[in-house]
Amino acid sequence: MPPHYDRECLLIRNGLLHVAGIDEAGRGPLAGPVTAAAVILDPENLPEGVDDSKALPASRREELFADILARAVAVGVGFASVAEIDRINIRQATFAAMRRAAAALAVRPHHILVDGKDVPTRLAARAEAIIKGDATCLSIAAASIVAKVVRDRLMVRLDAHHPAYGFARHKGYATRIHSAALLSHGASPVHRKSFAPCRFEPGDEPD
Repeated sequence: MPPHYDRECLLIRNGLLHVAGIDEAGRGPLAGPVTAAAVILDPENLPEGVDDSKALPASRREELFADILARAVAVGVGFASVAEIDRINIRQATFAAMRRAAAALAVRPHHILVDGKDVPTRLAARAEAIIKGDATCLSIAAASIVAKVVRDRLMVRLDAHHPAYGFARHKGYATRIHSAALLSHGASPVHRKSFAPCRFEPGDEPD
């Protein structure tokens, strides 16, 4: 079944009119920031065809991204930088990006639905975690698309500054091409030095 709006409807009936979904993109890559998005959908103007971003081709994500922005009550995006990831770890950096995405919403949410099993502290409203929420909850699925499209576009821009690594192709994930580039060139300024594959010097071979 595609993601549905049932949970949001229940909350709205209970007086929580502005329900935001939050999801992230970029926890696993070796390079680039982690990105989070928060989306408050309009119950009277829901986008059609929204699904977990991982289940959609890039072209379809782009189409839905534009539709979500056109229809949503509010959309917020937040980032945690590579330096922040290396300093506080990827989990805490992801929570920071989620807090920033929620704070960036032009409309204050009354309740927040977060993908995963943990709720970040100090969010803009009371929140609950929904495991596999990006596949079951429409607001979270919409947020997953926004986060993925925004981060992918950023990685394409970073590719122009660091062309040796192929960021436009793999978006920073540990593909064979990316790993070979790390072995040849070492880590760039946008690589996560706290991630083991980024610690090799040029010419080193992994154990």
